Amino acid sequence: MANMTRQAFIGVGANLGDRWATISGAVAALAATPGVSALESSAVYATAPVGVLDQPKFLNLVVGIETSLRPGPLLIVLHALEDAAGRRRAHEVRWGPRPLDLDLLLYEGEERADAELVLPHPRMWERAFVLVPLRELLGRSARFSRPVWEDLRTRLALTDTPDDGVVRWECA
Repeated sequence: MANMTRQAFIGVGANLGDRWATISGAVAALAATPGVSALESSAVYATAPVGVLDQPKFLNLVVGIETSLRPGPLLIVLHALEDAAGRRRAHEVRWGPRPLDLDLLLYEGEERADAELVLPHPRMWERAFVLVPLRELLGRSARFSRPVWEDLRTRLALTDTPDDGVVRWECA
C-alpha cells in the first residue's frame, strides 16, 4: 500500500523573467520526478495579480499528476523546484512577484491543516487563476474521472467564478 498511486493537482504560476520558460521547465522537471508517473496540464492563462497589484501579470496553469509521493515529500519537491527557479521565500513580499509559484491544491484522500501544509489549499476557491484552469483540466481529462473528484467537478460547475483578468494565453 506504500506505493499506492494517488492523484493531486498543483497550481503553477510565474510573473518574473521568462515566465513561459520557467513554467515549462518546472512542469517538465515535475514530470521527470521519481514517484510522479503521469502528468497532464491545463492550458496556460495570463492572469492579473492578486494582493499586490503593482506587478507584472502572471502566467498560470494547473497540472494534475499521479504520484506515489505523500503530500509532505511532494511539497518538498515543489519547493525545491521553486528554489531552482530563483524563488527566495524568506525575502519576498506576500502575494508579490515571483519567478515561480507551485501550490499543492488538492491531494486525493487528504484533508489536513498543520504548520507544513493545508489541504485542500485554503484560498483556491477565491482564485479565478486556479479555478478556471482546474475546471478546464477536469472537464476534458479522462484521467481525472475518478469518483473522488465528482464533488469537486460539481462544485466547480456551480461556483460563479468571475474570470475577468484570466485570459487563455498562447505561447509564441
